[in-house]
Amino acid sequence: MKNLRQDKIVSLITNYEIETQEELIGMLRKEGFQVTQATVSRDIRELKLTKVLTGRGSYRYTVPAKNDGVQAIKFNRALVGSIIGVDYAINNIVIKTYPGLATAVATGLDSIDSNEILGCVAGDDTIIMITRTENGAKDISTRIHALLDSI
Repeated sequence: MKNLRQDKIVSLITNYEIETQEELIGMLRKEGFQVTQATVSRDIRELKLTKVLTGRGSYRYTVPAKNDGVQAIKFNRALVGSIIGVDYAINNIVIKTYPGLATAVATGLDSIDSNEILGCVAGDDTIIMITRTENGAKDISTRIHALLDSI
């Protein structure tokens, strides 16, 4: 039921300019969902909805934009610090990690929402990521290096 309700919330805020929780609750109830303010508030938080300024000077709920690329990875310092090397050749990226940490890093890489990444395979201390193009491999490799430089 929760997934259906949250899908409906995303649909509603995508198709209508909804300014308040009360307005959203009313629309959900018209759609047959018996919700409370607390439930809708929790859904808004879980869906990470934000309010943006409209052209009319009012605010409306919106779905957060998806980042495309490595900057979307939610690595903590320890995970980024486990990467010891990154290089690419053609459309393959090889990422070296400390022993035993490749799977954890690969899990973060798998969460990237990018059409460029076809997939990655992790061993004990090495990850191989396959991209669609050589430019994609170069770009992602550069972004991973930037993450490493930031710690």
